[in-house]
Amino acid sequence: MAEFLTTPMAALTQESAFSDRPVSLAAAVLTGDNRLIIIVVAAVAVAALVVAQLLVRQVLAAGEGTERMKEIAAAVQEGANAYLARQLRTVGVFSVVVFFLLFLLPADNWSQRAGRSLFFLVGALFSAATGYIGMRLAVRSNVRVAAAAREATPAEGEPEKDLTAVSHKAMKIAFRTGGVVGMITVGLGLLGASCVVLVYAADAPKVLEGFGLGAALIAMFMRVGGGIFTKAADVGADLVGKVEQGIPEDDPRNAATIADNVGDNVGDCAGMAADLFESYAVTLVAALILGTAAFGDSGLAFPLMVPAIGVVTAMIGIFAVAPRRTDRSGMTAINRGFFISAVISLALVAVAAFAYLPSSYAELDGVTDEAITGHGGDPRIFALVAVAIGIVLAALIQQLTGYFTETNRRPVQDIGKSSLTGPATVVLAGISIGLESAVYTALLISLGVYGAFLLGGTSIMLALFAVALAGTGLLTTVGVIVAMDTFGPVSDNAQGIAEMSGDVTGAGAQVLTDLDAVGNTTKAITKGIAIATAVLAAAALFGSYRDAIATAVAEVGAGAGELGLSLDISQPNNLVGLVLGAAVVFLFSGLAINAVSRSAGSVVYEVRRQFREHPGIMDYSEKPEYGRVVDICTRDALRELATPGLLAVLAPIAVGFSLGVGALGSYLAGAIGTGTLMAVFLANSGGAWDNAKKLVEDGHHGGKGSEAHAATVIGDTVGDPFKDTAGPAINPLLKVMNLVALLIAPAIVQFSYGVDASPWVRALVAVVAIVIIVGAVYVSKRRGIAVGDGEAPGDGGPSVPAPDPAAAP
Repeated sequence: MAEFLTTPMAALTQESAFSDRPVSLAAAVLTGDNRLIIIVVAAVAVAALVVAQLLVRQVLAAGEGTERMKEIAAAVQEGANAYLARQLRTVGVFSVVVFFLLFLLPADNWSQRAGRSLFFLVGALFSAATGYIGMRLAVRSNVRVAAAAREATPAEGEPEKDLTAVSHKAMKIAFRTGGVVGMITVGLGLLGASCVVLVYAADAPKVLEGFGLGAALIAMFMRVGGGIFTKAADVGADLVGKVEQGIPEDDPRNAATIADNVGDNVGDCAGMAADLFESYAVTLVAALILGTAAFGDSGLAFPLMVPAIGVVTAMIGIFAVAPRRTDRSGMTAINRGFFISAVISLALVAVAAFAYLPSSYAELDGVTDEAITGHGGDPRIFALVAVAIGIVLAALIQQLTGYFTETNRRPVQDIGKSSLTGPATVVLAGISIGLESAVYTALLISLGVYGAFLLGGTSIMLALFAVALAGTGLLTTVGVIVAMDTFGPVSDNAQGIAEMSGDVTGAGAQVLTDLDAVGNTTKAITKGIAIATAVLAAAALFGSYRDAIATAVAEVGAGAGELGLSLDISQPNNLVGLVLGAAVVFLFSGLAINAVSRSAGSVVYEVRRQFREHPGIMDYSEKPEYGRVVDICTRDALRELATPGLLAVLAPIAVGFSLGVGALGSYLAGAIGTGTLMAVFLANSGGAWDNAKKLVEDGHHGGKGSEAHAATVIGDTVGDPFKDTAGPAINPLLKVMNLVALLIAPAIVQFSYGVDASPWVRALVAVVAIVIIVGAVYVSKRRGIAVGDGEAPGDGGPSVPAPDPAAAP
């Protein structure tokens, strides 16, 4: 890999021992047999959507509990729907602008340009739909999970209930809810990619660039906006409620509780579902681009066959999550479903590879590169091993992340012990765990990428296709992974509804506490796997970027050396690009965390004002104004998401048009390396802090109300924007920047050499991008914390029943 990164880009247009000549994607065609295979793949995608509908019926058939529980759940639904509708309207305007801008970028013909823009909107629509549908079901499922747990507490005169059976019922409802989101994610992702290939055949990879960009952009906005909303409410609720007033997390007297529960859904459910959908879409984009170049005709079908197998095994894995009495915890059942899905996927991929692919590279139709056709070995084994690397990588990351975030493992227990000496040591312990876990996770991902890369031997194109296939292998588990992720916020919300209503106590409350702790771990695991998909997709897209540059250079007839295309970082412009790529990850994370800080500050002032001006809230004689906090979080989230979004889109443009495509390649390398470490550090430290808090709340090291508890609450508030805002938003950030670079690369080459060369155009584009970035960051930094109380409560803010004195702790 190091040799590749330091090889002069001039070698990309020449045949050598470690490079390929530019490959014409037009050499590949969609044969009749392949068309039939892709139609079957599309049918599998539709089947996933049908299974999702069946799971919806199962979830909604469960009981909803008491009237008060239903009313609180309705308030959460109202707030979540209102926020997401406003967010999608805001992002919709941005999407329309990008739709027209894509027409300005070079393409082989107008059919490709139109298709790229059209499927950009399709990708954006599917990404938004995945998030919205997931959130809609989650806010209807949470009360059902709480109602199922309520059955653990026997009524007067009834015998003791079987707690294991009750816990298993509640868990099944929560996980089946996640299963719906998982099926929608894989179904829409596979359906979109299949339709593009069926319509555009060999031109599909170019059109899919737009599809992937639409999915990635919407996911990033939903991740950033939802993350700001949820953590502003969560941090504000914890600081005033737990620390200052000494009341429980979801006490109905806290005006931020409804906003907190709304945030779980718009951040974790909608945001993460959109995030994993775009990971799915972008990985397929990279696999089809590189597969068409490396495997010719077969490269248009095999990268879709692998995730189609994953759809089938995800169905098996979701239904396999059926808790048993012998299970140590809920994680045991979830792990069982995950590993069953992974093992069956690997077996079926082996069958598909040996049944579909030829036994030698010379037999691959539509491949024009002699370095590939003359390559020794068996493409069937190549494909199987590459996919296996992705599946094994997912399993290893799951176990590694679980070790650093589960309550019964040493890292979280060490944070719990550090709470005895105060909040400072809690924060330090969490940061240490996050930093250490990032190293191990990055090493695993790097080994996976490098192992796949070695499969290509002397052919870079085969090596990069192997990386993309590893990504599709990891995608075979995405259906179960999404189910695991959605399980977390549904369990969290169920506990919130139970505590606010006061109708779930004793054993039922403990059931929900245990499920919530498992949910924290599953959320951390899915974030770890999501960053792995981001790195694999980004590495594969980096290869697509390399091929786009080589093709553009050949078209303008330039010598690569004349254009300064070397990736050698001893060249100043490339070194600057590398540093800028790393710096953007830090700036992006800082903007997101600072946005949470400002918005949380507004929530703190508002909740304090309500306690001060309405003292009857504490004795349940007055009702908190929940809608005001929802409005604050909504306003701030929609206002703050623009700056990180502009940074992600415009920074690659600024670097590429000012420093050249070599520097832009270095920029991407810097962003991928730094983003991997930063995302894992933020996610795992936040997850460990959260579960350390639950460890203390369960009675360890002093229990609730102790100084140790207060210390872990502070650690948790520090970790909230880490794990749920900045950390997971880095995933779509990497893919947005790679896709933007891929799309603009031909234009940079076009304006750098040949009849269209124009340094003035390059300078103008770079200056405009830089001015917009600087202006957006300046405006963001100038924003303060809104502390006034003159604004009227928002229109249509959620209403909930007045607190019931009988629900007092």
